[in-house]
Amino acid sequence: MTAVVGIAQAVAAAHTPLDAARSSVERALTALDAAFATVAVRGDGERGGLTPLASSGTPPPDDPYSGHAVPLIDPYPQQSGAAVRRRGRAVAAPIVLHGRVWGELYVARGAADPVFGQADADFAAVLAAVVAAGIAQTERLEEARRLAFTDPLTGLANRRAVDARLEEALQRHRNEGTAVSLVVCDLNGLKRVNDSLGHEVGDRLLVGFGSVLSLCAATLAGSLAGRLGGDEFCLVAEGVDAARVEATAELLCERARWLGLGDGVAVGVASTDGGAGPVRSARRLLRLADAAQYRAKAERSARPVVAGRAVAELADATGPAGPAGPEGADAAERRSFRGRPVPGAGRDGEPGAGPGGESGAGPGVGRDGEPGAGAGGGPGEGPGAGPEGETGAGPDGGPR
Repeated sequence: MTAVVGIAQAVAAAHTPLDAARSSVERALTALDAAFATVAVRGDGERGGLTPLASSGTPPPDDPYSGHAVPLIDPYPQQSGAAVRRRGRAVAAPIVLHGRVWGELYVARGAADPVFGQADADFAAVLAAVVAAGIAQTERLEEARRLAFTDPLTGLANRRAVDARLEEALQRHRNEGTAVSLVVCDLNGLKRVNDSLGHEVGDRLLVGFGSVLSLCAATLAGSLAGRLGGDEFCLVAEGVDAARVEATAELLCERARWLGLGDGVAVGVASTDGGAGPVRSARRLLRLADAAQYRAKAERSARPVVAGRAVAELADATGPAGPAGPEGADAAERRSFRGRPVPGAGRDGEPGAGPGGESGAGPGVGRDGEPGAGAGGGPGEGPGAGPEGETGAGPDGGPR
C-alpha cells in the first residue's frame, strides 16, 4: 500500500507524461524488489512495438529491453482487456488509457533472484493502473495549457502567450542587454472578405496568413509567432539583430501578397536596439510596434514601417486620457493614438494621397518612420489622408 500511495503522489505532482513515467519506474523498482523497471509506450498499429519512455536500474543480459532496438515482444492487442504477462523473472502490466493499451510497466529481476509469483503480477497490475491515471492527468493538464496559450483558429500563440513571452524577454533585456524585437501585423481587407465572401473564407485568410507568419518566424531562431486577436498578428524575436528582423518583416509583406485574398498586410517593427529610443518595458515595445503598424496602415504602405523618432513621437502623443509619457500608464494604452492624424506621405518620402487622391499634408514618412521629402523636395502642402477613409489633417493640423 505504501508503494501505491508513493507512486500516486509522485505522478500527481508530474507535469508531463515523461515526468510521470520517470517517477513511476523508480518506485516500481523498489516496490517489486526488481533489478530493472521501465515504462514503455507502444507504437501505432496492431503489431506496434514498445519503446522505453523512462527506465531505472539495469536490465539482465538476456532481457528484451537490454538492446537498443525497439522490442517487439508479444505486442498487446489494442483493446483494454490485455492481461498482465508473467514470464519467470519478468512481469509486464499493460497501461491502459482511453480504453486502449498505451504501453506497459515492465519489471525484471536478475538471474539469481526469485521468479515473480501471481501476487507480484497482481501488484504490478495495480501499479500500472496508478501510472495510467497519472499519465492521463498529465495529458489533460498539457491540453489545458495548450488551450490556454494557443489561438484555436490558427494554432499560433495567443495574446496571453505573447504577453508572457514579451515580459520574459524584456526582463532578460534589462538584466543582460538581450536584443528584443516585435513585429505587429494588421491583415488588410479582412472585413471586405468576410462581408463579400463569408466568414468561412475570412477564416481561411486568417489561417493562411498564420502559416505565412510561422514560416517567416522559422527563419529567426527562438522567435514566437502569435495572433493578438481579430486581424492582428505579431512576431516576437529575442537575441536577433534588428536588421534581420526587419528583413524578415519585408519578406512577410511580400509573401502576404501571395495569399490571393485580402489586401496584403500593414506591418510595424520595433526593437530595443532600434532608433526609437530606450525601451525598458514590454508595454513600451508593444506601443512602438503598434504605432509603426498604424502608420503603415495609414500610408497604405506595402513595406514595413520601422519605429524611429517620428513613430516614437506618435506613440508618445497625447491620448484621450491626457498626456502620455513614454513609460506611463497612458503610454501603455496601445490605442490612445488611434484616430489621430498621421502626417500623410507615401512610402520613401513621396506625397501621400488623401481620400480623393489629393497630396498629403506635412512631411513625408520614409520606410524607417523618419520625416521624408515632400513632392518638390520640401514638405507637401495638400490635405492629408487619415487611415483607410478617416478624415485627414488639413494644413493647420486640424480636421478637414
